[in-house]
Amino acid sequence: MQTTHGLLAALRFLLGLAFTALAVAQVVVLPAVFGRWSEESPDLAHLRWPMLTVSVLVLLCVQVVIVCTWRLLTMVQEGSIFSEDSFTWVNAILAAIAAGWVLLLATFVSVVDLWGRPGLQVALLLMLVGGAVLGLLIVVMRALLRQATTLRADLEAVI
Repeated sequence: MQTTHGLLAALRFLLGLAFTALAVAQVVVLPAVFGRWSEESPDLAHLRWPMLTVSVLVLLCVQVVIVCTWRLLTMVQEGSIFSEDSFTWVNAILAAIAAGWVLLLATFVSVVDLWGRPGLQVALLLMLVGGAVLGLLIVVMRALLRQATTLRADLEAVI
C-alpha cells in the first residue's frame, strides 16, 4: 500500500503542475501568442479572438479531465473506485474529451485552407488522431471498470 500511496502522491503532484501550467497558458501565454500572431499576419487578424477562444476552451477540457482524474485517484485511495460513483467521473472525462475533439475538428475544418504551409493543419490532425485514440481508450477502460465493478458486487453478494 505504501508504494501505491507514493505513486498517487507523485501523480497528484504532476496533475497539479499540469493544471497550473494550463491555467497560465490560458491567461498569459495564449493571449500574447495570438496578439503577436495578429500583428505579424494582419490579413488573418480577424481570427485572433475565435482561435483564442477555441484554444482556451480546449485547454479547459483538458483541465476537466485533470480534475476528474484527481477525483478518481481519491476514490482509489479510499478503496471506492469499484462503485457506481466512479462512472460519473469517467463519463465526465469522456464528455470533456469529446467536447475538445469537436472543437479541434471544427478548427481543423475552418483552417485547413488558410495557410500555404501545412504546419498547423498537420498539428491539428495529429491532435485529432490523438484525441480519438484517447477517447476510445477511455471507453475501453470504462468497460473494464464496469466489469470489475460488477464482479466486485457479485463477490460481495456471495460473501
